[in-house]
Amino acid sequence: MTLDPEVCYKAVSARDRRFDGWFFVGVSSTGIYCRPVCNVRTPRFENCSFYGSAAGAEKAGFRPCLKCRPELAPGVARFDATRELADAAAAMIDEGFLNRADLPALAARIGITERHLRRIFADEFGVSPVEYAQTQRLLLAKRLLTDTALPVTEVALASGFGSVRRFNGLFKTRYGFAPGRLRQTARHAAIPEGDLVFQLAYRPPFAWDALLDFLGNRAIEGVEHTDGNSYTRTLRIEREDGQTLVGWCQITPLPDRHALQVTLPPSLAGCVPQVLGKLRHLFDLGARPDIIDAHLGALALSTPGLRVPGAVDGFEIAVRAIVGQQITVKGARRLLGRLAQRFGTPLATPVDGLTHTFPSAAQMLAVPVDSLGEAGIIRSRIAAIHGVAQAIVDGGLRLDPLAPLEATVKALLAIKGIGPWTAQYIAMRALGSPDAIPVDDLVLRQALGVPDGRAVAERTAQWAPWRAYAALHVWRAAAQGPAGLPVVTLQEICV
Repeated sequence: MTLDPEVCYKAVSARDRRFDGWFFVGVSSTGIYCRPVCNVRTPRFENCSFYGSAAGAEKAGFRPCLKCRPELAPGVARFDATRELADAAAAMIDEGFLNRADLPALAARIGITERHLRRIFADEFGVSPVEYAQTQRLLLAKRLLTDTALPVTEVALASGFGSVRRFNGLFKTRYGFAPGRLRQTARHAAIPEGDLVFQLAYRPPFAWDALLDFLGNRAIEGVEHTDGNSYTRTLRIEREDGQTLVGWCQITPLPDRHALQVTLPPSLAGCVPQVLGKLRHLFDLGARPDIIDAHLGALALSTPGLRVPGAVDGFEIAVRAIVGQQITVKGARRLLGRLAQRFGTPLATPVDGLTHTFPSAAQMLAVPVDSLGEAGIIRSRIAAIHGVAQAIVDGGLRLDPLAPLEATVKALLAIKGIGPWTAQYIAMRALGSPDAIPVDDLVLRQALGVPDGRAVAERTAQWAPWRAYAALHVWRAAAQGPAGLPVVTLQEICV
């Protein structure tokens, strides 16, 4: 990634949060690299060099700043199609893929050769995939050492290192001091015993209340819970090595830091990168509201920073969409809660009412048709749920942000009982497609004052490639009734 030093230096001087996570600045006079928003005295221009990734800065010999903490920078959301493969590989590395598999497996998952992966990764990030993975492991370890009370041995293993010796050696080589130094200087009074606490940064504005309303209105009993200003849910994490971990997470906003605080139990220490990656997707933390809101114009004025809720599990979203066909949100919640209670994995949590994880594709596939019928699911939807589950178990269908959009939608439509509305809703949330939109949605047709899906597609074309965000704005305005945008206003905006 080409960076203009003068432009980057202006961003550093202004501490412009819009550039946080897009690049890092290395300061030759200190040997440290920082985020553009670091609140230390601005270094001299001639002492600065700029890097597109933390790994690039570390490869150049810089150590991470202990004040602005580069490991807390928000993830980069890019829109250049030529970078998609490198970004996909980086996302999988961020979630710990190389902690349990090798580089050829990563290349195969992306659908390219190992040689091509190395080449495009070096062009984009300036380092090899292995060097990038090492930096991510070290930065995660730094977070665990600073923000948790986990023993150093557990920190090493949770960060993806195969041994404590290798962890200590690489840490000293890269950062110039032993890991124990961070533990000694950490404020232990602020570190909770047992639970793991992290921060996930975002670019403001962030319409947290709107996102919490969306999730709360659709919360599955026993699986999700919203309380005041927080969101809590159960988690079932299937690792690449075949191990399954269960636990819970609680998310609360820290608006003064432009971050979400994530609390996890010790039972999920072995899959922290995966969990944080799923939560970034669920809360759409890679979004650029400055770009999206400007493109949507008047539609975004009432709720700036609106995010498209993603998913922690694509199969769960698929079942939500199938069960929710032609019934009310309240009715769908009741049926989904019944599925979780009867067929999910029970677990203990500190939150009243959270009792089960949502069943996985394999668990749902093992449920007899009659049992699903007794839970209140009609035959046609049972067939669709089993069809999706079978495709996922067989490996022919992936419902995650790295899945190819067109091929996945086509595969979904080939399953009996899944139509365009369901496929596009799954694409919006499970795949995180910013331009997916269920044009046949009744609320969209009514709000936009058009007779059919083709007319919805024509009216919403002006909002591409952010039509998923446009759909959320329209749904929210319609749900608010008189308090939201009047229908006539929506129609005028679309003209």
